[in-house]
Amino acid sequence: MTVNRYLRLAAGFFILLSVVLSQIHSPYWLYFTAFVGLNLFQSAFTNWCPLITVLQKMGVKEG
Repeated sequence: MTVNRYLRLAAGFFILLSVVLSQIHSPYWLYFTAFVGLNLFQSAFTNWCPLITVLQKMGVKEG
């Protein structure tokens, strides 16, 4: 898998997880959903995402 696929996988997982946790545990988990969305939004303009940097250092190939 490539960096972009891992990024989409992680973002989707964190969003779904936080929505489920907001229903089961506390609605404050929706702040985490907003954080993930905001990070995706800013990366569209800056072309930088912290997770991509981490994945590249782990040796995941570019796509």
